[in-house]
Amino acid sequence: MQTDDSVSIPPPTGPSPAEPDPKRFSILVVDNDPAHAQAMTESLEKTGYRCTVATSGPEGKKQLEQNTFDVVITDMVMNDVDGMQLLEMSRQLLPESQTVMVTGHATVTKAVEAMQLGAFNFLEKPITPNRLRAIVSKAVEAVQLKQTNVELRRRLDERFGFEGIVYAGPQMQNLIDRLKRIAPTDATVLITGESGTGKELIARAIHQNSPRKAKRMVALNVRAVSENLVESEMFGHVRGSFTDAVTDREGAFQYADGGTLFLDEVGDMPMSTQIKLLRVLEEHQITRVGDNKPIKVNVRLISATNRPLEAMIEDGQFRNDLFYRLKVVTVHLPPLRERRDDIIPLMDHFRKTFVRRHNHAPCNFTPAVTKKFYAYDWPGNIRQLRNFVETMVVLDMDGKLDIDDLPPELSDSSSDHSFSTGGAVDGGELPSPSVHFNGPSELIGKTMDDIERWAIEETLKITAGNREEAAKVLGIGARTLYRKLDKYREDGTVP
Repeated sequence: MQTDDSVSIPPPTGPSPAEPDPKRFSILVVDNDPAHAQAMTESLEKTGYRCTVATSGPEGKKQLEQNTFDVVITDMVMNDVDGMQLLEMSRQLLPESQTVMVTGHATVTKAVEAMQLGAFNFLEKPITPNRLRAIVSKAVEAVQLKQTNVELRRRLDERFGFEGIVYAGPQMQNLIDRLKRIAPTDATVLITGESGTGKELIARAIHQNSPRKAKRMVALNVRAVSENLVESEMFGHVRGSFTDAVTDREGAFQYADGGTLFLDEVGDMPMSTQIKLLRVLEEHQITRVGDNKPIKVNVRLISATNRPLEAMIEDGQFRNDLFYRLKVVTVHLPPLRERRDDIIPLMDHFRKTFVRRHNHAPCNFTPAVTKKFYAYDWPGNIRQLRNFVETMVVLDMDGKLDIDDLPPELSDSSSDHSFSTGGAVDGGELPSPSVHFNGPSELIGKTMDDIERWAIEETLKITAGNREEAAKVLGIGARTLYRKLDKYREDGTVP
Protein backbone atom coordinates (compact mmCIF):
# COMPACT_ATOMS: atom_id res chain seq x y z
CA MET A 1 0.00 0.00 0.00
CA GLN A 2 1.35 3.38 -0.90
CA THR A 3 1.42 6.59 1.06
CA ASP A 4 2.13 10.06 -0.20
CA ASP A 5 2.14 13.31 1.74
CA SER A 6 1.14 15.27 -1.34
CA VAL A 7 -2.41 15.08 -2.65
CA SER A 8 -2.06 17.38 -5.63
CA ILE A 9 -2.69 15.89 -9.06
CA PRO A 10 -0.26 17.05 -11.76
CA PRO A 11 -1.98 18.70 -14.72
CA PRO A 12 -2.40 16.51 -17.78
CA THR A 13 0.01 17.08 -20.60
CA GLY A 14 -1.08 18.91 -23.73
CA PRO A 15 -2.34 22.39 -24.56
CA SER A 16 -3.75 24.58 -21.83
CA PRO A 17 -7.57 24.45 -21.53
CA ALA A 18 -7.59 28.16 -22.44
CA GLU A 19 -5.77 27.53 -25.73
CA PRO A 20 -7.05 24.29 -27.33
CA ASP A 21 -5.09 22.90 -30.25
CA PRO A 22 -7.60 22.65 -33.16
CA LYS A 23 -5.80 19.63 -34.63
CA ARG A 24 -6.82 17.56 -31.60
CA PHE A 25 -10.54 18.01 -32.18
CA SER A 26 -12.83 16.21 -34.58
CA ILE A 27 -15.99 17.89 -35.87
CA LEU A 28 -19.04 16.40 -37.58
CA VAL A 29 -20.94 18.79 -39.88
CA VAL A 30 -24.47 17.63 -40.79
CA ASP A 31 -26.52 19.64 -43.29
CA ASN A 32 -28.77 18.46 -46.13
CA ASP A 33 -27.55 21.40 -48.21
CA PRO A 34 -24.20 20.05 -49.54
CA ALA A 35 -22.92 23.50 -50.55
CA HIS A 36 -23.67 24.94 -47.11
CA ALA A 37 -22.06 21.94 -45.38
CA GLN A 38 -18.96 22.27 -47.55
CA ALA A 39 -18.65 26.01 -46.85
CA MET A 40 -18.73 25.43 -43.06
CA THR A 41 -16.24 22.60 -43.35
CA GLU A 42 -13.73 24.63 -45.38
CA SER A 43 -13.96 27.52 -42.93
CA LEU A 44 -13.22 25.23 -39.98
CA GLU A 45 -10.49 23.26 -41.73
CA LYS A 46 -8.61 26.50 -42.42
CA THR A 47 -8.40 26.91 -38.63
CA GLY A 48 -7.02 23.39 -38.27
CA TYR A 49 -10.04 21.34 -37.17
CA ARG A 50 -10.55 17.83 -38.54
CA CYS A 51 -13.99 17.76 -40.16
CA THR A 52 -16.35 15.05 -41.44
CA VAL A 53 -19.33 15.98 -43.61
CA ALA A 54 -22.75 14.30 -43.67
CA THR A 55 -25.32 15.66 -46.17
CA SER A 56 -28.41 14.08 -44.62
CA GLY A 57 -29.85 13.18 -41.22
CA PRO A 58 -29.52 9.41 -41.73
CA GLU A 59 -25.89 9.85 -42.84
CA GLY A 60 -25.21 11.96 -39.75
CA LYS A 61 -26.83 9.27 -37.60
CA LYS A 62 -24.56 6.63 -39.16
CA GLN A 63 -21.46 8.75 -38.49
CA LEU A 64 -22.43 9.16 -34.82
CA GLU A 65 -22.92 5.41 -34.47
CA GLN A 66 -19.58 4.53 -36.05
CA ASN A 67 -17.17 7.33 -35.08
CA THR A 68 -16.22 9.67 -32.24
CA PHE A 69 -16.52 13.45 -32.50
CA ASP A 70 -15.81 16.30 -30.13
CA VAL A 71 -18.26 18.77 -31.68
CA VAL A 72 -21.37 18.09 -33.75
CA ILE A 73 -22.77 20.90 -35.93
CA THR A 74 -26.19 19.93 -37.25
CA ASP A 75 -28.98 21.60 -39.17
CA MET A 76 -32.25 21.69 -37.24
CA VAL A 77 -34.61 20.84 -40.10
CA MET A 78 -33.83 17.73 -42.17
CA ASN A 79 -35.83 14.85 -43.63
CA ASP A 80 -36.04 11.43 -41.91
CA VAL A 81 -33.64 12.31 -39.05
CA ASP A 82 -33.67 15.92 -37.85
CA GLY A 83 -31.29 17.92 -35.69
CA MET A 84 -33.18 17.20 -32.45
CA GLN A 85 -32.76 13.46 -32.97
CA LEU A 86 -29.05 13.90 -33.66
CA LEU A 87 -28.75 16.01 -30.51
CA GLU A 88 -30.28 13.21 -28.45
CA MET A 89 -27.99 10.65 -30.09
CA SER A 90 -24.84 12.67 -29.49
CA ARG A 91 -25.74 13.13 -25.84
CA GLN A 92 -26.17 9.39 -25.42
CA LEU A 93 -23.25 8.16 -27.54
CA LEU A 94 -20.77 11.01 -26.98
CA PRO A 95 -21.48 12.48 -23.53
CA GLU A 96 -18.28 14.55 -23.54
CA SER A 97 -19.07 16.19 -26.90
CA GLN A 98 -20.91 19.45 -27.60
CA THR A 99 -23.65 19.98 -30.20
CA VAL A 100 -24.25 23.24 -32.08
CA MET A 101 -27.60 23.67 -33.85
CA VAL A 102 -27.91 25.46 -37.20
CA THR A 103 -31.27 27.17 -37.74
CA GLY A 104 -33.16 29.54 -39.95
CA HIS A 105 -35.04 32.54 -38.59
CA ALA A 106 -38.29 30.60 -38.40
CA THR A 107 -36.87 27.95 -36.09
CA VAL A 108 -34.93 30.08 -33.59
CA THR A 109 -37.48 29.22 -30.88
CA LYS A 110 -36.88 25.54 -31.58
CA ALA A 111 -33.12 26.08 -31.32
CA VAL A 112 -33.55 27.69 -27.89
CA GLU A 113 -35.55 24.63 -26.87
CA ALA A 114 -32.68 22.45 -28.09
CA MET A 115 -30.25 24.37 -25.86
CA GLN A 116 -32.50 23.66 -22.89
CA LEU A 117 -32.19 19.97 -23.82
CA GLY A 118 -28.41 20.08 -23.85
CA ALA A 119 -27.27 21.79 -27.08
CA PHE A 120 -24.25 24.04 -26.57
CA ASN A 121 -25.40 26.94 -28.77
CA PHE A 122 -27.06 27.70 -32.09
CA LEU A 123 -26.04 29.41 -35.33
CA GLU A 124 -28.63 31.38 -37.27
CA LYS A 125 -28.41 31.42 -41.05
CA PRO A 126 -26.77 33.07 -42.92
CA ILE A 127 -23.63 32.04 -41.01
CA THR A 128 -20.49 34.15 -41.22
CA PRO A 129 -17.09 32.41 -40.94
CA ASN A 130 -16.13 34.51 -37.91
CA ARG A 131 -19.34 33.63 -36.05
CA LEU A 132 -18.93 29.94 -36.91
CA ARG A 133 -15.33 29.82 -35.69
CA ALA A 134 -16.14 31.74 -32.51
CA ILE A 135 -18.97 29.37 -31.52
CA VAL A 136 -16.92 26.28 -32.37
CA SER A 137 -13.94 27.64 -30.42
CA LYS A 138 -16.15 28.06 -27.33
CA ALA A 139 -17.58 24.56 -27.83
CA VAL A 140 -14.08 23.10 -28.08
CA GLU A 141 -13.05 24.87 -24.86
CA ALA A 142 -16.06 23.31 -23.13
CA VAL A 143 -15.13 19.88 -24.48
CA GLN A 144 -11.54 20.24 -23.30
CA LEU A 145 -12.72 21.31 -19.85
CA LYS A 146 -14.91 18.18 -19.68
CA GLN A 147 -12.00 16.02 -20.79
CA THR A 148 -9.72 17.60 -18.20
CA ASN A 149 -12.25 16.96 -15.45
CA VAL A 150 -12.68 13.34 -16.56
CA GLU A 151 -8.90 12.89 -16.63
CA LEU A 152 -8.50 14.39 -13.17
CA ARG A 153 -11.25 12.14 -11.86
CA ARG A 154 -9.61 9.11 -13.48
CA ARG A 155 -6.26 9.99 -11.96
CA LEU A 156 -7.87 10.51 -8.56
CA ASP A 157 -9.48 7.08 -8.91
CA GLU A 158 -6.09 5.59 -9.85
CA ARG A 159 -4.31 7.26 -6.98
CA PHE A 160 -6.89 7.02 -4.22
CA GLY A 161 -9.08 4.23 -5.51
CA PHE A 162 -8.52 0.64 -4.49
CA GLU A 163 -6.57 0.04 -7.72
CA GLY A 164 -4.00 2.61 -6.54
CA ILE A 165 -3.17 0.67 -3.37
CA VAL A 166 0.04 -1.29 -3.83
CA TYR A 167 0.15 -4.73 -2.22
CA ALA A 168 0.85 -8.39 -2.95
CA GLY A 169 0.01 -10.40 0.15
CA PRO A 170 -3.31 -11.98 1.19
CA GLN A 171 -3.66 -9.74 4.27
CA MET A 172 -4.08 -6.62 2.19
CA GLN A 173 -6.27 -8.43 -0.35
CA ASN A 174 -8.68 -9.36 2.45
CA LEU A 175 -8.57 -5.76 3.67
CA ILE A 176 -9.35 -4.37 0.20
CA ASP A 177 -12.29 -6.78 -0.10
CA ARG A 178 -13.59 -5.45 3.22
CA LEU A 179 -13.12 -1.83 2.13
CA LYS A 180 -15.08 -2.45 -1.06
CA ARG A 181 -18.06 -3.43 1.07
CA ILE A 182 -17.63 -0.47 3.42
CA ALA A 183 -17.07 2.33 0.89
CA PRO A 184 -20.55 2.48 -0.75
CA THR A 185 -22.24 2.84 2.65
CA ASP A 186 -22.44 5.90 4.89
CA ALA A 187 -21.07 4.04 7.92
CA THR A 188 -18.68 5.78 10.32
CA VAL A 189 -15.25 4.13 10.09
CA LEU A 190 -12.40 3.87 12.60
CA ILE A 191 -8.98 3.03 11.11
CA THR A 192 -6.36 1.71 13.50
CA GLY A 193 -2.71 0.95 12.97
CA GLU A 194 0.81 2.13 13.67
CA SER A 195 2.09 5.44 12.40
CA GLY A 196 3.08 5.31 8.74
CA THR A 197 0.88 2.38 7.73
CA GLY A 198 -1.19 4.50 5.32
CA LYS A 199 -4.35 5.29 7.30
CA GLU A 200 -5.07 8.51 5.39
CA LEU A 201 -4.64 6.73 2.05
CA ILE A 202 -7.23 4.16 3.13
CA ALA A 203 -9.58 6.96 4.20
CA ARG A 204 -9.20 8.63 0.80
CA ALA A 205 -9.84 5.32 -0.97
CA ILE A 206 -13.06 4.88 1.02
CA HIS A 207 -14.17 8.41 0.10
CA GLN A 208 -13.16 8.05 -3.55
CA ASN A 209 -15.26 4.90 -3.89
CA SER A 210 -18.30 6.27 -2.06
CA PRO A 211 -21.37 8.18 -3.31
CA ARG A 212 -19.77 11.29 -1.76
CA LYS A 213 -16.74 11.24 -4.10
CA ALA A 214 -17.91 14.36 -5.98
CA LYS A 215 -17.81 16.34 -2.71
CA ARG A 216 -14.86 17.31 -0.55
CA MET A 217 -12.83 15.11 1.71
CA VAL A 218 -11.36 17.26 4.48
CA ALA A 219 -8.49 15.90 6.59
CA LEU A 220 -7.74 17.26 10.07
CA ASN A 221 -4.88 15.96 12.23
CA VAL A 222 -6.05 16.47 15.81
CA ARG A 223 -2.54 16.07 17.24
CA ALA A 224 -1.20 18.85 15.02
CA VAL A 225 -3.68 21.40 16.40
CA SER A 226 -3.19 23.24 19.69
CA GLU A 227 -5.56 21.84 22.33
CA ASN A 228 -7.36 25.15 22.81
CA LEU A 229 -7.99 25.45 19.04
CA VAL A 230 -9.28 21.93 18.30
CA GLU A 231 -12.94 22.95 18.70
CA SER A 232 -12.48 25.97 16.45
CA GLU A 233 -10.80 23.85 13.77
CA MET A 234 -13.57 21.25 13.90
CA PHE A 235 -16.70 23.36 14.42
CA GLY A 236 -15.62 26.88 13.40
CA HIS A 237 -15.99 30.13 15.34
CA VAL A 238 -17.62 33.54 15.13
CA ARG A 239 -15.86 36.86 15.24
CA GLY A 240 -14.83 37.91 18.74
CA SER A 241 -15.26 34.46 20.29
CA PHE A 242 -11.60 34.56 21.39
CA THR A 243 -8.63 36.90 21.10
CA ASP A 244 -7.50 36.02 17.57
CA ALA A 245 -11.01 35.47 16.15
CA VAL A 246 -11.09 38.57 13.93
CA THR A 247 -13.58 37.08 11.43
CA ASP A 248 -16.16 34.31 11.26
CA ARG A 249 -14.64 30.99 10.19
CA GLU A 250 -16.03 27.70 8.96
CA GLY A 251 -14.79 24.60 10.73
CA ALA A 252 -13.87 21.27 9.16
CA PHE A 253 -17.38 19.83 9.63
CA GLN A 254 -19.06 22.71 7.81
CA TYR A 255 -16.40 22.83 5.09
CA ALA A 256 -16.84 19.09 4.45
CA ASP A 257 -20.65 19.30 4.31
CA GLY A 258 -21.95 16.72 1.87
CA GLY A 259 -18.59 14.95 1.78
CA THR A 260 -16.22 13.17 4.16
CA LEU A 261 -14.30 14.38 7.21
CA PHE A 262 -11.16 12.47 8.16
CA LEU A 263 -10.04 13.01 11.77
CA ASP A 264 -6.52 11.67 12.15
CA GLU A 265 -5.00 10.94 15.57
CA VAL A 266 -8.47 11.10 17.14
CA GLY A 267 -7.05 9.54 20.31
CA ASP A 268 -5.36 12.90 21.07
CA MET A 269 -8.66 14.78 21.21
CA PRO A 270 -9.28 16.69 24.49
CA MET A 271 -12.08 15.29 26.67
CA SER A 272 -14.12 18.51 26.40
CA THR A 273 -14.07 18.25 22.60
CA GLN A 274 -14.96 14.55 22.73
CA ILE A 275 -18.26 15.45 24.40
CA LYS A 276 -19.10 17.97 21.66
CA LEU A 277 -18.08 15.58 18.89
CA LEU A 278 -20.40 12.92 20.33
CA ARG A 279 -23.27 15.40 20.24
CA VAL A 280 -22.50 16.28 16.61
CA LEU A 281 -22.57 12.61 15.62
CA GLU A 282 -25.90 12.12 17.38
CA GLU A 283 -27.66 15.31 16.22
CA HIS A 284 -25.93 15.93 12.84
CA GLN A 285 -25.47 19.60 13.64
CA ILE A 286 -22.63 21.78 14.91
CA THR A 287 -22.43 24.97 16.92
CA ARG A 288 -19.54 27.28 16.18
CA VAL A 289 -17.40 28.53 19.06
CA GLY A 290 -18.95 31.71 20.46
CA ASP A 291 -22.30 31.14 18.74
CA ASN A 292 -25.63 29.70 19.88
CA LYS A 293 -27.11 28.96 16.46
CA PRO A 294 -26.92 25.27 15.45
CA ILE A 295 -25.94 24.48 11.85
CA LYS A 296 -27.04 21.26 10.14
CA VAL A 297 -24.23 19.22 8.59
CA ASN A 298 -24.23 16.09 6.45
CA VAL A 299 -20.79 14.54 6.83
CA ARG A 300 -19.44 11.01 6.78
CA LEU A 301 -16.84 10.68 9.52
CA ILE A 302 -13.71 8.55 9.16
CA SER A 303 -11.29 8.66 12.07
CA ALA A 304 -7.90 7.10 12.67
CA THR A 305 -5.58 6.48 15.58
CA ASN A 306 -2.36 4.68 16.44
CA ARG A 307 -3.24 4.67 20.13
CA PRO A 308 -5.03 1.86 22.07
CA LEU A 309 -8.41 3.50 22.62
CA GLU A 310 -9.74 0.61 24.76
CA ALA A 311 -6.86 1.07 27.23
CA MET A 312 -7.40 4.84 27.17
CA ILE A 313 -11.06 4.28 28.09
CA GLU A 314 -10.00 2.27 31.13
CA ASP A 315 -7.62 5.07 32.12
CA GLY A 316 -10.36 7.68 31.71
CA GLN A 317 -8.64 9.37 28.77
CA PHE A 318 -11.25 8.55 26.11
CA ARG A 319 -15.02 8.43 26.28
CA ASN A 320 -16.57 4.98 25.99
CA ASP A 321 -19.73 6.29 24.27
CA LEU A 322 -17.72 8.21 21.66
CA PHE A 323 -15.55 5.16 21.02
CA TYR A 324 -18.57 3.08 20.01
CA ARG A 325 -19.88 5.93 17.86
CA LEU A 326 -16.59 6.06 15.98
CA LYS A 327 -16.13 2.30 15.52
CA VAL A 328 -19.31 1.40 13.68
CA VAL A 329 -16.88 -0.26 11.27
CA THR A 330 -13.25 -0.88 12.23
CA VAL A 331 -10.37 -1.29 9.78
CA HIS A 332 -6.99 -2.37 11.14
CA LEU A 333 -3.84 -1.82 9.08
CA PRO A 334 -1.12 -4.31 10.03
CA PRO A 335 2.46 -3.01 10.28
CA LEU A 336 4.74 -3.59 7.32
CA ARG A 337 6.83 -6.16 9.23
CA GLU A 338 3.74 -8.39 9.38
CA ARG A 339 3.11 -8.27 5.64
CA ARG A 340 6.50 -8.63 4.07
CA ASP A 341 5.08 -9.77 0.73
CA ASP A 342 4.16 -6.10 0.16
CA ILE A 343 7.71 -4.77 0.66
CA ILE A 344 9.11 -5.50 -2.80
CA PRO A 345 6.06 -4.20 -4.75
CA LEU A 346 6.19 -1.02 -2.62
CA MET A 347 9.92 -0.61 -3.27
CA ASP A 348 9.34 -0.82 -7.01
CA HIS A 349 6.35 1.52 -6.89
CA PHE A 350 8.23 4.23 -4.99
CA ARG A 351 11.34 3.77 -7.15
CA LYS A 352 9.29 4.54 -10.27
CA THR A 353 7.53 7.43 -8.53
CA PHE A 354 10.74 9.18 -7.48
CA VAL A 355 12.56 8.53 -10.74
CA ARG A 356 9.76 10.48 -12.45
CA ARG A 357 9.46 13.15 -9.77
CA HIS A 358 13.17 13.96 -9.64
CA ASN A 359 13.69 13.50 -13.39
CA HIS A 360 16.31 10.89 -12.55
CA ALA A 361 17.87 8.43 -14.96
CA PRO A 362 16.46 4.86 -14.76
CA CYS A 363 17.83 2.88 -11.82
CA ASN A 364 17.14 -0.47 -10.18
CA PHE A 365 17.66 -2.18 -6.85
CA THR A 366 20.37 -4.81 -6.54
CA PRO A 367 19.45 -8.18 -4.99
CA ALA A 368 21.57 -7.34 -1.92
CA VAL A 369 19.52 -4.20 -1.24
CA THR A 370 16.28 -6.05 -1.86
CA LYS A 371 17.22 -8.59 0.80
CA LYS A 372 18.12 -5.78 3.21
CA PHE A 373 14.71 -4.18 2.72
CA TYR A 374 12.94 -7.51 2.95
CA ALA A 375 14.52 -8.41 6.29
CA TYR A 376 14.27 -4.99 7.97
CA ASP A 377 11.51 -4.54 10.57
CA TRP A 378 10.41 -1.06 9.36
CA PRO A 379 9.49 0.66 12.65
CA GLY A 380 8.30 3.64 10.57
CA ASN A 381 6.31 1.37 8.24
CA ILE A 382 5.48 2.46 4.69
CA ARG A 383 6.34 6.09 5.32
CA GLN A 384 9.86 5.06 6.34
CA LEU A 385 10.25 2.76 3.33
CA ARG A 386 9.07 5.53 1.03
CA ASN A 387 11.59 7.98 2.48
CA PHE A 388 14.41 5.44 2.22
CA VAL A 389 13.67 4.80 -1.45
CA GLU A 390 13.54 8.52 -2.21
CA THR A 391 16.89 9.03 -0.48
CA MET A 392 18.46 6.24 -2.51
CA VAL A 393 17.11 7.51 -5.84
CA VAL A 394 18.30 11.06 -5.12
CA LEU A 395 21.81 9.90 -4.14
CA ASP A 396 22.21 7.32 -6.93
CA MET A 397 25.01 8.04 -9.39
CA ASP A 398 25.40 4.83 -11.39
CA GLY A 399 21.91 3.49 -12.10
CA LYS A 400 22.29 0.79 -9.45
CA LEU A 401 20.54 1.25 -6.11
CA ASP A 402 23.14 -0.71 -4.19
CA ILE A 403 24.50 -1.01 -0.65
CA ASP A 404 26.43 2.25 -1.02
CA ASP A 405 23.14 4.13 -1.57
CA LEU A 406 21.48 2.80 1.60
CA PRO A 407 20.51 5.17 4.43
CA PRO A 408 22.54 4.74 7.67
CA GLU A 409 19.81 2.67 9.32
CA LEU A 410 20.29 -0.07 6.74
CA SER A 411 23.87 0.39 5.58
CA ASP A 412 25.45 -1.18 8.67
CA SER A 413 23.51 -4.36 9.30
CA SER A 414 26.04 -5.65 11.85
CA SER A 415 25.05 -2.98 14.37
CA ASP A 416 21.36 -2.89 13.47
CA HIS A 417 19.16 -4.78 15.94
CA SER A 418 15.93 -4.34 14.03
CA PHE A 419 16.49 -7.23 11.64
CA SER A 420 14.20 -10.20 12.11
CA THR A 421 16.58 -12.85 10.87
CA GLY A 422 19.30 -12.49 13.44
CA GLY A 423 21.82 -13.40 10.75
CA ALA A 424 23.48 -11.89 7.74
CA VAL A 425 21.04 -10.85 5.09
CA ASP A 426 23.59 -9.70 2.57
CA GLY A 427 25.19 -13.11 2.26
CA GLY A 428 23.77 -16.29 0.86
CA GLU A 429 21.39 -17.15 3.72
CA LEU A 430 17.64 -16.85 3.36
CA PRO A 431 15.70 -15.08 6.11
CA SER A 432 14.02 -17.38 8.60
CA PRO A 433 10.71 -18.89 7.43
CA SER A 434 9.02 -16.97 10.27
CA VAL A 435 9.73 -13.80 8.28
CA HIS A 436 7.51 -15.01 5.46
CA PHE A 437 4.77 -16.82 7.36
CA ASN A 438 2.73 -16.24 10.47
CA GLY A 439 4.55 -19.29 11.85
CA PRO A 440 6.53 -22.32 10.71
CA SER A 441 3.46 -24.42 11.46
CA GLU A 442 2.02 -23.23 8.15
CA LEU A 443 4.44 -25.58 6.41
CA ILE A 444 3.38 -28.60 8.46
CA GLY A 445 1.31 -31.00 6.38
CA LYS A 446 2.62 -29.64 3.10
CA THR A 447 4.32 -31.90 0.60
CA MET A 448 8.02 -31.50 -0.10
CA ASP A 449 7.13 -30.28 -3.59
CA ASP A 450 4.96 -27.55 -2.08
CA ILE A 451 7.67 -26.52 0.38
CA GLU A 452 10.26 -26.46 -2.40
CA ARG A 453 7.99 -24.35 -4.59
CA TRP A 454 7.39 -21.93 -1.70
CA ALA A 455 11.15 -21.59 -1.10
CA ILE A 456 11.73 -20.80 -4.78
CA GLU A 457 8.90 -18.27 -4.92
CA GLU A 458 10.07 -16.45 -1.78
CA THR A 459 13.69 -16.41 -2.93
CA LEU A 460 12.71 -14.95 -6.29
CA LYS A 461 10.88 -12.21 -4.40
CA ILE A 462 13.88 -11.17 -2.34
CA THR A 463 16.14 -11.29 -5.42
CA ALA A 464 13.66 -9.12 -7.38
CA GLY A 465 13.13 -11.92 -9.91
CA ASN A 466 16.84 -12.42 -10.60
CA ARG A 467 16.93 -16.17 -11.29
CA GLU A 468 20.70 -16.54 -11.30
CA GLU A 469 20.92 -14.83 -7.90
CA ALA A 470 18.03 -16.95 -6.61
CA ALA A 471 19.81 -20.11 -7.67
CA LYS A 472 22.94 -19.04 -5.74
CA VAL A 473 20.90 -18.29 -2.61
CA LEU A 474 19.10 -21.65 -2.86
CA GLY A 475 22.36 -23.48 -3.40
CA ILE A 476 21.25 -25.12 -6.65
CA GLY A 477 22.38 -24.81 -10.24
CA ALA A 478 20.74 -22.25 -12.50
CA ARG A 479 19.70 -25.03 -14.91
CA THR A 480 17.98 -26.88 -12.06
CA LEU A 481 16.05 -23.75 -11.14
CA TYR A 482 15.01 -23.12 -14.76
CA ARG A 483 13.86 -26.74 -15.06
CA LYS A 484 11.69 -26.42 -11.97
CA LEU A 485 10.23 -23.11 -13.21
CA ASP A 486 9.36 -24.79 -16.51
CA LYS A 487 7.53 -27.48 -14.55
CA TYR A 488 5.58 -24.87 -12.60
CA ARG A 489 4.73 -23.16 -15.88
CA GLU A 490 3.30 -26.40 -17.23
CA ASP A 491 1.25 -26.72 -14.04
CA GLY A 492 0.00 -23.17 -14.48
CA THR A 493 1.68 -21.99 -11.24
CA VAL A 494 4.66 -19.97 -12.37
CA PRO A 495 6.26 -18.07 -9.43
